[in-house]
This record gives sequence, structure tokens and C-alpha cells, in this order.
Amino acid sequence: MHDALVRAGRALRVALLIALAALFLIPFYLLLRNGLAREEDITAPDWTLFPTDLQWGNVSELFADTSVPMARALLNSSLIAVATTLGTLLLASLAGYGLARIPYRYANAVFYAILGTMMVPAAVTFVPTFVLVSTLGWISTLRGLIIPTLFSAFACFIFRQYFLGFPKELEDAARVDGLGYWRTYWRIVVPNSRPVFAAVGTIIFIGAWNAFLWPLVIGQDRDAWTVQVALSTFTTAQTINLHQLFIAAVVSILPLLVVFLLLQRYIVAGVERSGIDE
Repeated sequence: MHDALVRAGRALRVALLIALAALFLIPFYLLLRNGLAREEDITAPDWTLFPTDLQWGNVSELFADTSVPMARALLNSSLIAVATTLGTLLLASLAGYGLARIPYRYANAVFYAILGTMMVPAAVTFVPTFVLVSTLGWISTLRGLIIPTLFSAFACFIFRQYFLGFPKELEDAARVDGLGYWRTYWRIVVPNSRPVFAAVGTIIFIGAWNAFLWPLVIGQDRDAWTVQVALSTFTTAQTINLHQLFIAAVVSILPLLVVFLLLQRYIVAGVERSGIDE
């Protein structure tokens, strides 16, 4: 009787996981189905699982469209996401390590001030930041799209919490060998903190890739468009290009899927070791 209940519970869990996985995959199915369909197939009253004639030419049509520079937008988004991720990891990890390990009278005050910035709505700082970027002449440049977004209070908080629990014995051994804070950080702390770097880096990369409002305002030239801005051009007050919108959405999420699949196991490990629940 007990074994039967165990098997029934296991089967129920498997069925529930399959149902949840199917629900999770429905948006991806819709994107792929509509991206490979004709306009009339998307708006047809009779629904089919997949169109009888898959339009693989929609992909080449997307990149051949001169009104929307999708290839350039993908390149811009890649450069912005990678640069933002690396810059944020460097700045936030240095700040978090300094706040967690370097004795300083006002360390807690600085930390609470950084946390306080998380309570300031982005709308409050949007206009002043835009004015500053415009004054520096960074409109429609990668500098204007990347530099104002480099520091993250959230990432700083995660790194500080993680480094508070980092084994001090490793750092003490490094100092015995004559290493200072800077070399200890690079040679000891960073190589032994890969899970938290991968977890925070994944979150920052996804956020930078999906950013829309700031790239829309700063990237005023077509050559400075990101993927999200390019996607928005398929839906205007005059026209709605559904099949290109869907296939462009499929193309735009592929880099995120690759990054997530490669680093997903680090996300949970990094969050678990960061001490957020303390």
C-alpha cells in the first residue's frame, strides 16, 4: 500500500511538471508558429497547430528589410549587453568586496546609501541622466547606451552579502604570502566566486538585452537601435507586420536562451551562497 502511494505521488509530480513545462513552452510555440506563417495564416479564424506551408523565407526577409536594420540591432544589443555585464560585475564586485572586507569607518553608511538608491524610482533620475548624456554629446552612441547603466545597487548588495560569507582563511593565507587587498581580490576571491559572478552576470545580461526605454531615447539614429527598439518598429499606428514581428522576436530571444541554458545551474548556486535569506 505504501509503495503504491509513493508511485502515485511520483506520477502526480511528473504529470504536474509536464503540465507546467507545457504552459511555459506555449509562448515559444506561438512565436515560432506565427513567425513561420503567412500574414493570413496568423489572422485566420480557423486555428491550425502549424501552417501547412512553413515560410522559412521569413527569416531572410527579416534581415533583408532595409527599413529595420535587424542585423545591426542584434550587434548593438550584443555589444551593450556584454559591456554592461562585464562593467557591472567589475564595479559591483569591487564595491561589494570593499564594503565587506576593507575596514572603513563609514562602510555601513555607504552601504545603506547604496541600498537607498534602490528606492528611488527610475523615472526620477531619467531626465537628469538624459540631460547629462546629451550635454556630453553621447546621444546615439554606445557610450551613452552603456556607461549610465553600469553600476547596479542590487548587484553590489548581492556581492557584499556573498563576500561576508567568503572564507577568511583563504584571504589570510594570501596576506601571509604578501598579497594586498587588490591582488587578493583578483587571485583568490574572484576565481573562487564563479557561481555568484555567473548568477549576477546572467541577471544583468538579460536586463541589458531586454532594456527598451533608455535605448529608445538615446539611440535616436537607426544605426544605434537595439533589438527591442527594432521590434517596436514592426507595430506602428499605420501598419502591423505580424509575421516579421514574430520571427524577429524568435531571433531576439535566441541569445538569451543560449546564455540561460549555459549558466542556469549557477543562478541557484549563486543566490544560495549570497546570503539573501539572512
